[in-house]
Amino acid sequence: MSIESWLLFIAVSLVPAISPGPGVMLAIHNTLRFGRNATLASASGNALGLVCIGFAVAFGFGALMATSAVAFTVLKLIGAAYLIYIGVKVWRDKSSFNTLENDLEGRKSYRMLFGQAFLVSITNPKAILVITALFPQFMSKSGFHLDQTIILSVTYAVLCWANHAAIAYAGENVRRFLTSEKRLSMTRRITGGLFVGFGAALATASR
Repeated sequence: MSIESWLLFIAVSLVPAISPGPGVMLAIHNTLRFGRNATLASASGNALGLVCIGFAVAFGFGALMATSAVAFTVLKLIGAAYLIYIGVKVWRDKSSFNTLENDLEGRKSYRMLFGQAFLVSITNPKAILVITALFPQFMSKSGFHLDQTIILSVTYAVLCWANHAAIAYAGENVRRFLTSEKRLSMTRRITGGLFVGFGAALATASR
């Protein structure tokens, strides 16, 4: 892949990489509740999921999602159910977004946050369809090429990771806002509602 093609890929990938979605909402949630380092851990899980999707698309999984109604429906329902589960859990958990410094540690291990973000990433049909539409435009038509797959997958994953990292660092300032029970309750309900909304939208999405 030429440097020109790679730079063009970066340019056209920026919008989908930073656009709001379940991964971005999870990054915001983790930043507000657990702090910066926890979000960096979940961002890494999201990035790994995107790399896996990139390789799957290169091996033809994306085409399967685009042509098989059953496969697409199963995947989107799994993703939708998981997002709704997260939303309900956030809404009901009164300890969500507790900003006390001594309450940040031990809430959830970085491994659990990594795994949660990975699962959200690989079950998100939006990410699959974006990668399915984007990657083939920059790949050779002569078949599978490992080097191209690695470059495109890692590049897109890094762009998304950087977006989540920016949220993590910016969120440290937002956390200072959450110093009252009323604000905490409002933030918890809005965030939980958004997760449920994403899940409902995903459940009704079409190919």
